Amino acid sequence: MKFKSEAYTNPLTNKETAFSHEERVKLGLIGRLPSAVESLEQQATRAYAQLQSYEQNIHKYIYLDNLHNHNEVLYYKLITEHLEELLPIIYDPTVGKAIKEWSSNYRQSRALYLSIEHPEDIRAAFANLALGADDVDLLVCSDAEQILGIGDWGVNGTDISVGKLAVYTAAAGIDPARAIAVNLDVGTNNQALLDDPLYLGYRHPRVRGEKYDAFIAEYLKVASEFFPKAMLHFEDFGAGNARRILTKYRDQYRIFNDDMQGTGAIVMAAVTSGLKVTQENFKEQRLVVYGAGTAGTGMADQISAAMEREGLTREQAKARVWLIDRHGLVTADMNDLPDYQQEYARAPEEVSTWERTNGEIGLLEVIKQVKPTILIGTSTHHGAFTQEVIETLVANVVRPIVLPLSNPDEKIEAMPEDVIKWSQGRALVCTGIPVKPFVYNDITYHIGQGNNALLYPGLGLGVIVSRATKITDAMLEVAAKAVSDQVNPTELGHAILPPVRELRSSSAKVAVAVAKQAQAEGVALVTSDNWEEVVEKAMWKPEYK
Repeated sequence: MKFKSEAYTNPLTNKETAFSHEERVKLGLIGRLPSAVESLEQQATRAYAQLQSYEQNIHKYIYLDNLHNHNEVLYYKLITEHLEELLPIIYDPTVGKAIKEWSSNYRQSRALYLSIEHPEDIRAAFANLALGADDVDLLVCSDAEQILGIGDWGVNGTDISVGKLAVYTAAAGIDPARAIAVNLDVGTNNQALLDDPLYLGYRHPRVRGEKYDAFIAEYLKVASEFFPKAMLHFEDFGAGNARRILTKYRDQYRIFNDDMQGTGAIVMAAVTSGLKVTQENFKEQRLVVYGAGTAGTGMADQISAAMEREGLTREQAKARVWLIDRHGLVTADMNDLPDYQQEYARAPEEVSTWERTNGEIGLLEVIKQVKPTILIGTSTHHGAFTQEVIETLVANVVRPIVLPLSNPDEKIEAMPEDVIKWSQGRALVCTGIPVKPFVYNDITYHIGQGNNALLYPGLGLGVIVSRATKITDAMLEVAAKAVSDQVNPTELGHAILPPVRELRSSSAKVAVAVAKQAQAEGVALVTSDNWEEVVEKAMWKPEYK
């Protein structure tokens, strides 16, 4: 069945049953739709009821994905009205299952595909979008090497970029017509995908070295040439590549890596809130990170940078950070130590007398020796924060900050209810999973979720409205503070991060803080004396035009 008008076939403009009779006449839709003319609110009520008819989250994901592909306004109306409920459906954790099944369940593509097999096609691919230099505010790209907690998924990881953009729009009002999802297909080391006859990506082991670096360089060069005002978001790259790319290019492009900078900043927000309770500052903290990958090391980077801003030297700040990875405490004499861990590796002689198990210095021994004030888990090692670990922690620190951030539930280092019980209510807890309030010793505890969505959408909006030429450490710091300022954790049981259900207002506050900081640092191409008004006007709303 053919339709005269792109207004019906384009998901950005399609209204379906909300087209008026006059519009149907004008667009050649007479007889193609039921006679009733509905409001967006009526459509959203029906869509939510249809969504609720599905019992499994993956089926809800597919329903929403189909809706996204034919009516974006209705899709975002539904998401924004039920944001707390649907965020885990459109993104983590449900998107992980969708990614595993992506090639076999291929439906409709919403992304730009760039293959290392044909790097010469990058420029043509962007040209085919037929968009002008002022038409795009944001690109989210991924090479899908380290998707959430499920690893390497090649071209199947496309939905990570698509999902990230959906959160940007739902949480911060980034105009979906001005954003592009990008898949950087550099092969995969997932043998199951390479052996799968239905796999849709480059059927080749992951390309490394000079060819990979040249491909990334070409992507950045061409993307910034076509869309010189757009922020370039990197997502779910492998640990070594993520840090290296960010370090190399962050002063040259508007580049942002959420796994390192966003995750680090949301942890900064949680720690900042926790320090309101302990009445301490950053330079007094002792940090142990259990799980020293991209995210964990990024957290160490930002917390140690905060120590420096309070007067410590770089060497003094590094000395207050201990990383634990799969082979125990990270020490300088370990073989093949990744470059991103080397800065924090402890000298072997410093820990020569520490107790070892099978030649490794484990978490419990580190807790005994270090007496950390902050314990972060990004290991996906379920149950690693045992009762003995928590009891040892609180034996030496009155109000430790404990952040078991791995998700989903089966990978979290400890459930918050256990941490509160084992610490006798003294630990300040934030998790990577949503947690319902619970009661301990007649006090109701509300546990904040260390969800990057509290920070990166607002950060991106602030960068977009200010046209900041780069994302500075200070911009990340004020974004974290803007999040932490939304809660008062000083009363027993109060969360140290704001609830996800208030994301739209939270993102607006973050955006204002980021734009002000960009202007103060002289990296903003746009200036204003009323950023609140600028941000409010910039936030796209799901309404039919």
